[in-house]
Amino acid sequence: MSQPADRAPLSGVRILDMATVLAAPFSATLCGDMGAEVVKLELPGGGDPLRGLTPVHEGHPLFWKTANRGKKGISLDVRKPEGRALFLQLIAGFDVLVENFRTGTLDGWGLDIAALHAANPRLIVLRLTGFGQTGPYARRPGFARIFEAMSGFTHLTGEPGGPPQHMNYPLGDVVAGLFGAFAISTALAERNALPPAQQRGAEIDLSATEAMSRLLDPLAAEHRIGGVVRERTGSRATYTAPSNVFRAADGVWFTLVGTGGPIFARICRAIGREDLLTDARFADNAARIRNLEALDRIIADWCGSFPFAELAARLDREEVPYGKVYSIADLQADPHMQARAAFIDVPDEQFGTVPAPAAVPRFVGREGVRPAATGPRTGQHNDEVYGELGLDEARLEALREAQVI
Repeated sequence: MSQPADRAPLSGVRILDMATVLAAPFSATLCGDMGAEVVKLELPGGGDPLRGLTPVHEGHPLFWKTANRGKKGISLDVRKPEGRALFLQLIAGFDVLVENFRTGTLDGWGLDIAALHAANPRLIVLRLTGFGQTGPYARRPGFARIFEAMSGFTHLTGEPGGPPQHMNYPLGDVVAGLFGAFAISTALAERNALPPAQQRGAEIDLSATEAMSRLLDPLAAEHRIGGVVRERTGSRATYTAPSNVFRAADGVWFTLVGTGGPIFARICRAIGREDLLTDARFADNAARIRNLEALDRIIADWCGSFPFAELAARLDREEVPYGKVYSIADLQADPHMQARAAFIDVPDEQFGTVPAPAAVPRFVGREGVRPAATGPRTGQHNDEVYGELGLDEARLEALREAQVI
């Protein structure tokens, strides 16, 4: 049976996001993109470090606004007895809890898994930490660059003989967030496949370092079986050739990939060097890898002889896979991205709208979820959310005065 066109895949799912900064909150945001209702819980007065991370424009945190788009905002201090009691009352109405405190922190506040499941036996709890809930590093703090470094990812990034490098974005956080959204969806599918009376919650132990390491599929086998530790090679790939970043005569950088014999043949035709097809040095991928420096020099010399527009026309004629290295300005201006509405304008209190990437993936025949607003102010929806629990204005005011909310 087909789904109604106006029903999003995770419609009806309620997620309470009490995590900070980026990785775990990104998991909840991705679920929100698929239709889940997400409520963002902060301490009274805020204090989430993401509110201070750049970009901050005229005192307004753009990172916060985009990373927490579509969420309702409440405040609650669960460390206080009254806050803990209110939290357990609140959590009974949610499907998922997302947290990223150091291992054991919630237990110390009287919110261990037994207490959470006593309040809501169907609750799925995503615990996203740097190193997981067990092992000697379980209580270590962690940030994206730590996950990237210890996973083996940073070891591969940089120029040969140069220092390992990080990119200017917290990749480790968003990768962990992707795994978190996948884990939530998996747990929901498992739980909801059972009759209501049999549905039970789950506790998910997600290590951000393991999430990054999971991306590096063959490296462990390459090391243990082949005795090879893969090293930094700049932009050049050493598993397929040619595959590198090249520069046109007018200074435009672009990436070109020639995986497989048929594509290599197209490259040879595009650069006017069909003689390379009978050159033993480039007979197959293994041979091209052994001689990739020579092959890259041939292609780089050709690229440096023409402006990018002419290179692009020649590569297009032969259907060679390539792409200009885009800045974010290039990406937003690209006609293909515009035709697919890959960026949306999210309503915002200060700026009117804030641009952000559209939901990924798309479900054909259904409109994608469009967030109602950017990330909320601390406690912005307290009256609405706590009002649903039956708390009247006098009770809410008393909780505010006690700094519980």
